[in-house]
Amino acid sequence: MSSNREDRIRALLTDAFAPTELRVDDESALHAGHAGAASGGGHYRLRLVSSRFEGKNRIERHRLVYASLGELMRTDIHALTITALTPSELGL
Repeated sequence: MSSNREDRIRALLTDAFAPTELRVDDESALHAGHAGAASGGGHYRLRLVSSRFEGKNRIERHRLVYASLGELMRTDIHALTITALTPSELGL
């Protein structure tokens, strides 16, 4: 079952990107004892496929993701691994 934090992440990304694929994996348990975990921030891995990334390089894509998550990046997310792809990169 997903956490409220994961639901908020999914909702923000869905609103911003209308993704054809969205996967949010909470990897916080793998980082127990880590300084970021002690502060309450979670560790997440994203796989996001959206046409909104067309014509954007990897850094631009990541910036769009960070911007869409806004305040969560400062309060709820300590670490974020992002795979941001376009449908055409997957042959869709």
